This record gives sequence, C-alpha cells and structure tokens, in this order.
Amino acid sequence: MARPRKFDEQQVLDAARERFWSGGYAATRMEDIAEATGLGKGSLYGAFGGKKELFHRVFDDYCGSVVDAVSRQLCGKDEDAYARLAAHVYAVAASTAADTAHRGCLLAKGAAELAEHDEAVAGRARATIEALQALLESDIAACQRNGDIAADTEPGELAALVLAVLRGIEALGKAGASEETLTGIARTALAVLPRPAH
Repeated sequence: MARPRKFDEQQVLDAARERFWSGGYAATRMEDIAEATGLGKGSLYGAFGGKKELFHRVFDDYCGSVVDAVSRQLCGKDEDAYARLAAHVYAVAASTAADTAHRGCLLAKGAAELAEHDEAVAGRARATIEALQALLESDIAACQRNGDIAADTEPGELAALVLAVLRGIEALGKAGASEETLTGIARTALAVLPRPAH
C-alpha cells in the first residue's frame, strides 16, 4: 500500500510557481524546486512527474486562478458593469506598477518561453486568453444594455481591444514604465470606448 503524502500539495505548487515565475522555466532546476519546497527530488518526481509535468500543473493552476479572479471582478448587475470594467482596468495598471521586480504575468512569461515548443502550454494560454476575453465581452455587453457603451459596436471586438491594452500595460510595466504612464494608458483606454449619443 502506498504511503500517504506528508505534504500540502498546494503549498508545494505555490513554492514551485514562485521559482518558475522568478527564474523562468529553463533556468529553474528540480534542485531549486526541491530547495524551495523542502521536499526531496524523489518525492517531487513521485508526486508530480518531471519538471515539465510540474510546470504544467503550476501553469494550469495559475491560469485558473487568473480567470477566477477576473470573473469575480467583472461579474454582476448590468448597472454596475461600467464601474466594474473601469475598476478592473485600473487594477491591472496598479498591480503592474506595484510589480517592482518586473516579473510580469506568468501566463505571458510561460507562453513566451514555451508555447512555441509545448502544445500543452500553448493550448492552456490560448484557452485562458479566450476566457478572459469572454468575461470582458460579457461585461461590455452589460455596459451596452445599461447605456454606458454604445450599443452599435460589437462587444467581442471591444473586449479584444481592452484585452490587448491590458496585455500591453503588463508588457510595458515589465519593461519599467512608470505608474503614471500605466494609469494614463488605462484612463485613455476607457475614454476611447464608444459612448452612446445623447
């Protein structure tokens, strides 16, 4: 009979995520993760498989948590939809500015490093981006129903534009753009959304 695991799997995944996030996939060794988690390499291999399988678990967990967080921020009543959208856009700018280590987003970092050669990472990254766009589209459609955004524009196209701006904010933040610059981009992005004619 297999012995029960004597560790908290989520804590191990969180510690591994921090290592992958800080150092990148290629530069992170299983020895580094063993050191970060306090587990022997044998235990890590036994529980998660090799480095690639462990990264897939970490990446999958991270992507799921991002979608869950954005869902909580953007879902609600139509009358609050624009306030939720604005709060979300400004929150991305603020959290990006607060990332003084310029680690960026693990979704973007993992996809940039691995998607070309790793179909699992590419597929998960694509599904996550599609889920984020769908959440934005749903909120923008709610803004339109409430009269905050012009109803004659395609909500999916506006959602894609907002998502591109948010990913751009993250990329510029990683390159060292100031909080003032990032907040200005957020403000401009919201200002260019088409308003209903009154």
